Order: sequence, then C-alpha cells, then structure tokens
Amino acid sequence: MSLADKVLAVNDDLPIRTDNPVHSGKVRSVYWLTEADSRRLIQEKGYNVRPDAPLAIMVISDRISAFDCIWHGEGGMRGVPGKGAALNAVSNHWFKLFKDNGLADSHILDIPHPFVWIVQKAKPVKIEAICRQYITGSMWRAYSKGERDFCGIQLPEGLEKDQKLAELLITPSTKGILKGIPNVPEVDDVNITRDDIVNNYADFNFASPSDIDLYEKLLKEGFNVISDALAEIDQVFVDTKFEFGYVEDANGNEKLIYMDEVGTPDSSRIWDGPSYREGKVVENSKEGFRQLLLNHFPDPDILLNKDRMDERSALARDNALPTEVLMKVSETYVSIAEKITGEKLVLSDNPKAEIIAVLRDQYGLID
Repeated sequence: MSLADKVLAVNDDLPIRTDNPVHSGKVRSVYWLTEADSRRLIQEKGYNVRPDAPLAIMVISDRISAFDCIWHGEGGMRGVPGKGAALNAVSNHWFKLFKDNGLADSHILDIPHPFVWIVQKAKPVKIEAICRQYITGSMWRAYSKGERDFCGIQLPEGLEKDQKLAELLITPSTKGILKGIPNVPEVDDVNITRDDIVNNYADFNFASPSDIDLYEKLLKEGFNVISDALAEIDQVFVDTKFEFGYVEDANGNEKLIYMDEVGTPDSSRIWDGPSYREGKVVENSKEGFRQLLLNHFPDPDILLNKDRMDERSALARDNALPTEVLMKVSETYVSIAEKITGEKLVLSDNPKAEIIAVLRDQYGLID
C-alpha cells in the first residue's frame, strides 16, 4: 500500500444514511443523520440531549489547509499521514480534561472511531474566540507596523516579537460574514472589539449580554487548563481559537458549550519550551507549515494578502509540495499528539473501511 493510500483525503463519500447533502469543510465532513436514526441513537445510547435533537456524524480527514487553501503533495498525496488521528486524539484529550475540571460540555456525544465524532446540532456563536498569551503572528505583524490598538485593546510600547504578554488577551474576530453591524465590515474573519459584541450581542447569536461574560470565562478557563497541562510536558501554549454554541440537554435546558476542536496543532500555536528558553521558536503546530510555505514560494505576499486570493488558490492548486515537506508536518502532528496524550498514535492502513464497519455494526447507520 502506498503512502498516499494511507491518507484519508476524501471523507464526504461514506455510505452513511442521511437525507441531506454532506457538508464538507476544510478538514471535516458532516453527515446529518435522519430523524429516525437520531431518535434511535439518543434512546439506545442515553445521550443527554432532547429526544428530538438532530445528530450528525463528523468525520475528520488528513487534508491540510493553510492561508484558506487546501494543499497537496507529490505522488497523489492529498493530505498529511496521521494528521486527522492526531487532531482528534488531542481534542478528545482536552475535552476529557475539561470534564475532569468541571468546565462546560462540548458538542461531542460519542467517539466511535479515532476519525469520527457523533455530535449534536448546536446554534453557533458567530465569533472566532481567539486568545493570546504571547505577541506573535497577526498581532505582531500589526504591532510592528505601528498599530497599538488591537481588537480595542491598547498594547504598550516596547514589546518584542514572541514576548509573553502581561496577561491573556481575548482578540475576537467574526465567524462568517455578518451584515448590518455598525463598525463591522461585511467580510469573514475580521477583527472586532468587545464593545462590538456587547452592543450587538443578538447579531452574534448570544442569548443574553451576560453570556458574553460567560464566553470569556469559558475561554480563559479552557486556555488555562490546556496551558497548565502543556507546561507539565514543557510546551508553551501561545495562542488558540475556541468556538462556542448553544445546545439543550435532555430536560430542555439551554447551555453554552465548546464547539469544534480545542487546543489542537491546527487551532493553536504550541512552542517547544526548552527551545523558547534558549531564544529560539520551534513550532509544534500548523504554524510551522505556514512558515514553510512562506519560505517555499518566492512571493510570500500572495499568501498574506487577502486581495490576491485568486493567485493564492492557483498556487495551492498548481503546486504539489515535496513528499518530505508533508512528512515533516506529519512528524510534527504525530509527535505533539503523542506528547500530549502520553500514548502512541496508532495509524490505520485503511481508516475508511474501519469507519464503515463500526458505524454499520455498532451504530446501524450504514445499510
């Protein structure tokens, strides 16, 4: 079996029973279950959700996205071996830790396979909830150009690249294109201030103004739980993105929960502790791949400038990256997942066949 065959690149063609088109994101595909299957599973498995709650199967892939594009490699490699399994293993580990620490629930109800989550439908808060403990990335790029106001937060003079900030900063941006909100441009992923959220809380899907305080509390709690655990294995939690949404439990009580993945190498920056103390940044996250792309192509502005999206898409489409590049990324993901979970990551030769077998035999979702 070739290396390319071990990569789960296409994850929207599984024969899972559904009445709706499969929704494919950059990395995950979502299969909404039929109403009958949702009701049956809720009853059979005892999930703490309303009896009529819509459920979905989320299947992760090994695809890798960066700068809003999907990248591929030589020899038909459509993704990074081990990446999907690593992301899910890390997320599952943090969600368990959140539960152990009494934090809010997540949308995940069940994990039938390392690549698969069974989730409940949530009403998403339309915010990419980003928090930062160090000045790097887009915040440093803005700061180095003289900007001192970042998401309504005044940054002090004299900060240096990759320096630890005096406190954890919450720097939100929009999730999706929001229309008709004063001072908020109608584009995806644009920075916003806390005042923007407070003054337009319903537009961001918050149920009440007090839930803004709750989302900030959950954000900080989640960040600190992960940061403390990473410090124990001498890794630095630099910044991360959380997503939140509302669900109802079996008794019809609405609650704010964590959605999507948390604390993964895709949604966070994680630095190697010993290297950082020596004044060197070693990325144990997707940021390493982004830097690699910036160095690989002669005109990095194409990757950084949103006005050059057409050129960027062509770059990703027309350039097969060297196999060793993708294998280096694979090594980063697998290695940090094993460090975090303390367990060897077992990679399947045929994940698709395994997923089909478990969803058919144990969940009755495949005819």
